[in-house]
Amino acid sequence: MTQSLAGKVAVVTGSSRGIGRGTAIALGELGATVYITGRSTGDGELTVDRTAQLVNEAGGHGVAVQTDHGDDAQIAALFARVGDDHGQLDILVNNVYKIPDPPAWGGGFWDHPVSIWDDQVGIGLRAHYVAAWHAAPLLFAAGPGGFICNVSSPGGQSYHFSSSYGAGKAGFDRLSADMAIELEPKGIASVTLYPGSVSTEFIVEARGVDALAMDTAQTPLAVGRTAAALATAHDLMDRSGTIQWVEDLAVEFNIVDEYGRTPAAYGRRVAP
Repeated sequence: MTQSLAGKVAVVTGSSRGIGRGTAIALGELGATVYITGRSTGDGELTVDRTAQLVNEAGGHGVAVQTDHGDDAQIAALFARVGDDHGQLDILVNNVYKIPDPPAWGGGFWDHPVSIWDDQVGIGLRAHYVAAWHAAPLLFAAGPGGFICNVSSPGGQSYHFSSSYGAGKAGFDRLSADMAIELEPKGIASVTLYPGSVSTEFIVEARGVDALAMDTAQTPLAVGRTAAALATAHDLMDRSGTIQWVEDLAVEFNIVDEYGRTPAAYGRRVAP
């Protein structure tokens, strides 16, 4: 049975939409205080303010913080605020990602502007390092039992979308594994999470179908619930440095999405 996260403080980067939003809500369902980051603010549907509202409705406490993760100073300010508010941090979910405009789906690396490297590796890898660097002292202040969840992709092991995408995900997987080694003496876990095909708002719009119609896709909330379950796992430190697949966690923790479905398997894996 999944335990409560009441009294725990979490940061979920890139949580105005998609997997980040689903994870923030899932942590809220377990009673956590969740700092929600992203560039979009206001009354719109896909904003940090709306996600904070959804976290509150789920039973947690949502705190919206406008943050551009391409700006180191804004990342530093985010964690300074968490420190001022609580003096510590229990959970960091590194999720933020920037989809190039236009998306780099197919073609050769020479067909895309060099700037997609900064989009997919700068925001999809470097920004996670910067966030973890600022989070570390706050995690140490909370003592053993802290958790860094790094939301990656099977693209770290096989070709997906573009070469720059794969480089970013493979680097992120390596970063997560190596951080686990360095964090082990502190009793802090670093785990890589592998979702499958996810019905994010971007994908739903791109395919022109309702999210429920994507019956083979995982929903952002289902992915988030597996991350939240991991945060409560009694053997979390034993999982540190590993890749955890969403569909496996869903079976282990008896997780279903908002439609009552167990997250579907994705393809399947290149490595165990």
